[in-house]
Amino acid sequence: MTPAPLDPTLLTPEQAAEEHARLAAEIRRHDVLYHQQDTPELSDADYDALKRALLALEATHPALVTADSPSQSVGAAPAAGFGKVRHSVPMLSLGNAFSEEDVTDFLGQARRFLKMESDAPLPVLAELKIDGLSFSARYEHGVFVRAATRGDGQEGEDITDNLRTLSELPQRLRTLAPPAVLEVRGEVYIRRDEFAAMNARFAQTGGKTFANPRNAAAGSLRQLDPKITASRPLRMFCYAWGELDGYEPETHAGWLEQLAEWGFAVNPERRLCRNEAEVMAFYTEIYGRRADLPYDIDGMVYKVNSVDLQRRLGFRSNNPRWAIAHKFPAEQAQTRLQSIEIQVGRTGVLTPVAVLEPVTVGGVVVSRATLHNEDEIGRLGVRVGDLVTIQRAGDVIPQVVSVVLDHRPEGSEPFLFPHACPECGSAAVREEGEVAWRCSGGLVCPAQAVERLKHFVSRNAFDIEGFGGQRIESFYTDNLIRSPQDIFTLQARDAASLTKLKNREGWGAASTKKLFEAIEARRTIPLERFLFALGIPQVGQATARLLAQHYETLPALRTALDAITEGSEDPKADGPFKDLINIETIGPAVAGELLAFFREPHNRAVVDALSEALTIEAFVRRDTAGSPIAGKTVVFTGTLERMGRSEAKARAQDLGAKVAGSISAKTDYVVAGPGAGSKLKTAADLGVTVLTEDDFFTLIGE
Repeated sequence: MTPAPLDPTLLTPEQAAEEHARLAAEIRRHDVLYHQQDTPELSDADYDALKRALLALEATHPALVTADSPSQSVGAAPAAGFGKVRHSVPMLSLGNAFSEEDVTDFLGQARRFLKMESDAPLPVLAELKIDGLSFSARYEHGVFVRAATRGDGQEGEDITDNLRTLSELPQRLRTLAPPAVLEVRGEVYIRRDEFAAMNARFAQTGGKTFANPRNAAAGSLRQLDPKITASRPLRMFCYAWGELDGYEPETHAGWLEQLAEWGFAVNPERRLCRNEAEVMAFYTEIYGRRADLPYDIDGMVYKVNSVDLQRRLGFRSNNPRWAIAHKFPAEQAQTRLQSIEIQVGRTGVLTPVAVLEPVTVGGVVVSRATLHNEDEIGRLGVRVGDLVTIQRAGDVIPQVVSVVLDHRPEGSEPFLFPHACPECGSAAVREEGEVAWRCSGGLVCPAQAVERLKHFVSRNAFDIEGFGGQRIESFYTDNLIRSPQDIFTLQARDAASLTKLKNREGWGAASTKKLFEAIEARRTIPLERFLFALGIPQVGQATARLLAQHYETLPALRTALDAITEGSEDPKADGPFKDLINIETIGPAVAGELLAFFREPHNRAVVDALSEALTIEAFVRRDTAGSPIAGKTVVFTGTLERMGRSEAKARAQDLGAKVAGSISAKTDYVVAGPGAGSKLKTAADLGVTVLTEDDFFTLIGE
């Protein structure tokens, strides 16, 4: 029986504190019973009475209002904007599997990396892939202190006040001995029945409805006013960790059990599988029950259960080797193709896009789909007016997969791919061996210039809030921004101009101030993000990070590239070109794009101007203090016996070493196993230290 609340006006401060602690603990207990265990003990009226008693107590004794009080879950005043939070441990995305063969390959690669037999048991925990919005919640000494979205994996948006409104989020851990630091990661979602009811309420009041529960969850969690977030039926499941201090999980299954004990919502639909057959059996079972689940899922997630093996497997540049997302088959629909448009991308590639009669696919209304290139149009035999089948898988751009020939209209004609750029009229060229037509106009072409600017300010590049595609197009058309460096002179030019940005249609003093502040916040940027923002062909996020890791600073990279004169690109000769293509995954093709970019005078001028306007941070390496191979260049050759070569390379990189693919005068160590071959002679000729596998592990203390 819950004791009756006391009259707050009759309590001393000490008595009030005791009563507040009792009420808060009771409310949190009932929150868990209702939201996580579906076993409520109180009626809604009795629960509301507890909340009212707490609010009355805090009104009389304001000092009792703390950040983790249940009263704060109703939302605070609107924020001016979302701040940025740097993840102490990156929130990486997962690689994808789309078939049973992909899953078999994933487990096979993990076994080979760990030097296990091909049929050795490798227990993995299979979980449901919730279709929601990822978050990370940080606790210090058991108290919730901060939350952030995934963002680009390195930095996300501060959603502390919004996540605090979720009843399923414990404000304090249910333990007397909490870890000093605990970062819990999970997914915020909305149940399908609650989503339908919410949309119905919005429709009745003339409000905006959402296309699907995932969009609704994401939009609700990113409200500037937490009271709006609190009014939405958001729920959560937790499943991963970031920074930990004071707790070390041994298995992923054990970690989930611990989360539940601490008070977090954990999805009960999970299974420990010993092999591929058990994994696929669970996948088939869940796929068959998918429509009966109360929430949307778009696949399964498989994680190697042993945390020790997870550490050994480590990470690729942007995803872990020990986990994979197994996506469900794409959903399909049929609709009529109304026309084919040609879009010009930032690198000049002409991409055909199908304009469709709107149709719902996987809960999303689709009116456009990619046709990829001229060859794909020919393979499909698609024509304007055709009835076509389109599909959408997860976040993948919808695509046309087939034509329903029985419904082809009479008189239709094959599509003729244009040989001139539709934006600037420049000739379009298709190099031998390439599938894409490319505009030859370069920066003369407005479409390329605009798309490069959009890329420059995009989320994974400079991530300048308030600079969406329409604003970039508008500013470009009006000559406010023509090149990336113009972004960082915009405020000074605005101050000197008689025509103020705040007086433009759709702008005002507040929105102008917010944009200028967002630009100023990006005057300091890590080298890897800067390189990605430049939009160099074939230099994506992973390649940009590898370049930053190898050269560490922009001046060092430019010096190395300047030293590669035209005609000196000999992959066999020692020198800066060989050093460049020796970086893991960077070969002659990527090197050629880099050199072409930095040899172009206009591009060099842009980089020079940006270098003067910005602080481009040197690459920050992991703390490898005391590592005997930090900063050393290591080459692995031959067959390693204690661990696979891939694992050995990953271990060396974790300890701060640079791993190269071939030997040069700059190589510090060659780790040679049986079958090393000619590389041993090259090492001897150059005087490079050769280590056996045992020597290497002795050197690094393992």
